[in-house]
Amino acid sequence: MSARLAHLFVGRPSRIDDIKPWTSGIIKHEVFGPVPLRADNLDGDGQADLRLHGGPDKAVCVYSTEHYEQWRREVGVAECGPGWFGENFSLAGQTEWTVSLGDIYRIGTAIVQVSQPRGPCSKLARRWGLPDFPKRVVASLKSGWYVRVLEEGVVTGGDELVLQDRLFPHWTIAHVNTLTYARGKEAKRLHDDRMALADCPVLAASWREDILSVS
Repeated sequence: MSARLAHLFVGRPSRIDDIKPWTSGIIKHEVFGPVPLRADNLDGDGQADLRLHGGPDKAVCVYSTEHYEQWRREVGVAECGPGWFGENFSLAGQTEWTVSLGDIYRIGTAIVQVSQPRGPCSKLARRWGLPDFPKRVVASLKSGWYVRVLEEGVVTGGDELVLQDRLFPHWTIAHVNTLTYARGKEAKRLHDDRMALADCPVLAASWREDILSVS
């Protein structure tokens, strides 16, 4: 498996002028030099709502470069491209079907571990004026994902991701999304798989709670 950090983004929370102004860290700016990666985030990065974003299990938000063209066609927004989803890492060579919970990678001098899918929220819809966009992202399974930092280090755009260990290959991010968002009869049919996912020791605690909250 070959993957590369095609684009690296950081951004502090900023005010976004709208009919009702709001503050978010979703607007990121590409950086081209080396950036220290700490336990909670990249230097120069931040989140506005720490109840839902940021923290050790969501230190870095990741999105695949392979999805931009499809979204550009589907939503008709010319700007749809790297950084559009508020991601920190725009990765070439990986998707939700090839990345699994617990995957451990070396990137630059840091070591990171996949911790959960990215749960698209209303800020993504508001940023681009697409009210139903989070639902469309969930339905597509092309959510992106988060990583936690096992060893702090320095990362640079263009760095290769080198797989160090694959602990749970069957828990791909796409599969985790399918199980997590199942409802009604489908959730009941997948109950045993959902409970097995909740037992996965590397799954972020907040994501585990969301799974267990749906009977």
